[in-house]
Amino acid sequence: MNVSELPKHFDTQAAESSWQARWRELGVYRYAEAAPGQERFAIDTPPPTVSGSLHVGHVFSYTQTDLIARFERMRGKRVFYPMGWDDNGLPTERRVQNYFHVRCNPGLKYESGLQLPDPADPNFDPKSPPQEISRRNFIELCLRLTEEDEKSFKALWGRLGLSVDWTQEYSTIDPRCRRAAQRSFLDLWRKGHIYSVEAPTMWDVDFQTAVAQAEVEDRKIGGHFHHLRFAVEGSPIGSKIDIFTIATTRPELLPACVGVTAHPDDARFRHLFGKRALTPLFGVPVPIFPSDLADPEKGTGILMVCTFGDATDVRWWREQNLANRQILGRNGRLLAVEFGQPNWPSVDPQRANLLYSELSGKNVKQARRLIVEQLRAPDEAVLRGQAPLEREPAPIEHPVKFFEKGDQPLEFITTKQFFVRLLDKKPMLLEAGDRIQWHPEFMRHRYRVWTENLAFDWAISRQRYFGVPFPVWYPISAAGEADYANPIVAEEESLPLDPADAAPPGFNEGQRGKPNGFVAEADVFDTWFTSSLTPMIASGWGEQPDRFRTLFPMDLRPQSHEIIRTWAFYTIVKACLHEDRIPWKNVAISGWILDPDRKKMSKSRGNVITPMHLLDEYGSDAVRYWAAGAGLGADTAFDVNVLKVGKRLVTKLFNASKFVLGKEGVPGPIVYPMDRVFLLRLRDLVRNATRHLENYEHQQALAETERFFWTAFTDSYIEMSRARTQGTQGAEAQGSALTTLRIALSVFLRLFAPFLPYITDEVWSWTCAEETGCASIHASAWPSEADFPELPADGNEGIFDIALEALYAINRSRTAAGVSTAREIKTATLAAKPDAFPLLQAACEDIRLAVRAGELLAVEEPQLDGAGIEVRQIEFVSA
Repeated sequence: MNVSELPKHFDTQAAESSWQARWRELGVYRYAEAAPGQERFAIDTPPPTVSGSLHVGHVFSYTQTDLIARFERMRGKRVFYPMGWDDNGLPTERRVQNYFHVRCNPGLKYESGLQLPDPADPNFDPKSPPQEISRRNFIELCLRLTEEDEKSFKALWGRLGLSVDWTQEYSTIDPRCRRAAQRSFLDLWRKGHIYSVEAPTMWDVDFQTAVAQAEVEDRKIGGHFHHLRFAVEGSPIGSKIDIFTIATTRPELLPACVGVTAHPDDARFRHLFGKRALTPLFGVPVPIFPSDLADPEKGTGILMVCTFGDATDVRWWREQNLANRQILGRNGRLLAVEFGQPNWPSVDPQRANLLYSELSGKNVKQARRLIVEQLRAPDEAVLRGQAPLEREPAPIEHPVKFFEKGDQPLEFITTKQFFVRLLDKKPMLLEAGDRIQWHPEFMRHRYRVWTENLAFDWAISRQRYFGVPFPVWYPISAAGEADYANPIVAEEESLPLDPADAAPPGFNEGQRGKPNGFVAEADVFDTWFTSSLTPMIASGWGEQPDRFRTLFPMDLRPQSHEIIRTWAFYTIVKACLHEDRIPWKNVAISGWILDPDRKKMSKSRGNVITPMHLLDEYGSDAVRYWAAGAGLGADTAFDVNVLKVGKRLVTKLFNASKFVLGKEGVPGPIVYPMDRVFLLRLRDLVRNATRHLENYEHQQALAETERFFWTAFTDSYIEMSRARTQGTQGAEAQGSALTTLRIALSVFLRLFAPFLPYITDEVWSWTCAEETGCASIHASAWPSEADFPELPADGNEGIFDIALEALYAINRSRTAAGVSTAREIKTATLAAKPDAFPLLQAACEDIRLAVRAGELLAVEEPQLDGAGIEVRQIEFVSA
């Protein structure tokens, strides 16, 4: 080829655009459904949440997956690499609410051609109340916004060079995924793994939906300990009243107090067990009972049990068969209740109702402030004139449970929910986790800890709108009451369906909402109920049995570590319950990207970096280089300097390739010792890089390849062979050098191809595509032993290492003398020990030409310190 016709610089943006089109044209990344005898490699690709823009954290983890996909494809495997979009659920709803300034009201009728105010209009008031719209209108807005987001996400993935097969694209709200999720429900329902019950459930008062344990996180917030006096029922009038003090951070739940407990071994309170306490302010008699769960060291050692303050309250309520006096509504405000009714006893109901009327309708914070004021006043009815608040509230900081996407602490609200039974399946799930290979291995422990400490069954229903609906209805009695105990489930052949639009088997639409008719279940699935099916959806579960047998279980699940408890765990649950199999053979766990302050990047913190400008400035290959430099499971701080290093590597690969391919002459047999030993070292590199990638150690493969490329190839071998390639030492030496250079370039291009797909395919197209018949390097074979000619041992195996040591020694002398690397050397003498001296002599001419020395001598020094080569004399040509 004529190197002079190549551009002086690599135009990254032009190359990215042309190669994306070329890859589509060639179908390089298309999965071959039927290829007898060809091994397959299936990836359960994470479907990103479509709720805004992608950031460099996404680029980081998805690039690491793509490295493996490209490596396995070059090894001759049929790579199944789909892409999905996780576009249903709470994040999408919140984005739609904020973007369009709307709220869903399922009681409203659908409005065709709905007109909404334009937030960009200067007359638009963002503080105005959100416009209420019907559920169908709201879902249309969700679909509209996610469709636009998916286009931008897809453009970014294409620019980044992800080798995804876009013919396998899906979204978790499309008909195929809705059908799969509803089929999953029917199968688990028939097998008895799903049940419905009205019970206390973790509830987000902003989103007004139940959440699962896996979606909960602890956040430390400021609060106060409030020390409240309780009286013991039955103290005779005129005698000393029996009083004890509890410490609570939730005084607003005092009206919901249903019991008092302390540890059975706590001598301070043993005399109270079996008696009843009277709650201050409201005068409600509640049982006092012992419990091993009470911590004598926490607070005052005795505590009130409320319906419901936390999970332990729920447990005590069940175990002790306590009353349910729920005072918090689904919106987080205190409900109206009436003391003196059967479930609301009080020694002074009139006063209790008067005090509670001040709290009713208030949110938690408002009620807390008001009740603290009430507790400061003397309590005649219960405490005979003493104030219930023993002392002023004491500030504390304590962990409080939040929905991971929520802004308010979670509450326990009694609601009807669907659950998947998991607590009885821990041994099975632990055994399944042990059959999967975890990369890195220590991530297996996180899965085990989560599974072992699971405290609740999986709550799978959500009180939202944009999601996959339960295929369930309830019969209505002749009296007009819905019979929730006998649900009607859909038939599989009718899926997917929305029970709000379809009638159940045996009924017609005219019977909806009428006596002897039916009513639809209004809830939708937890988004993880669908996302946990991704390997089954993509492989054709329930629809393409032959394909499913071929692809399931998949080979790889890549994901981040914070969703081991959700996505990994729930996917293992589904695979085991549906198919009695593990979903994949390997899990590759990526770390987080941290900001310069080493805090996790997240949209909620406002510290994310969007990647498009980085791709424009440094090129996609440089950005991929940055992502590939971190190992699995390692949190990594974003550093733009690494992008600069990646860009420099791309430039060096471009220039070195032009140098190699620009050398004219006839390649010949490898007869020169330096060439033979260099290729032996390169062959070792191929073995090491292959082993690292097989073990999901991509960062090691890149680091070793890059180090050898710079130190052994461009900075050393190219310089040492430069003169021979020009034919100054005869045709045989020239042919040997040219062959070595061509082999090395081909191998390096393919070693770098998974990491730097654009520059490698660009260089490959110059000559290798025609020579090999592979139009794209990504359809070529991964380098192996077959790329190297027979390289018999000849006793000179150390010559290349000696030459490198000599080059390093001379460069150190240049640095010590303050001389640039461009300055020629007039004469130099190198010293070596007796065992290294013959190799140094044999390499002297190559070294001389590489360092541009007029004369280079080698001397033998038996007493030389160390094992390396030392410069004994050096004289530079005058500047």
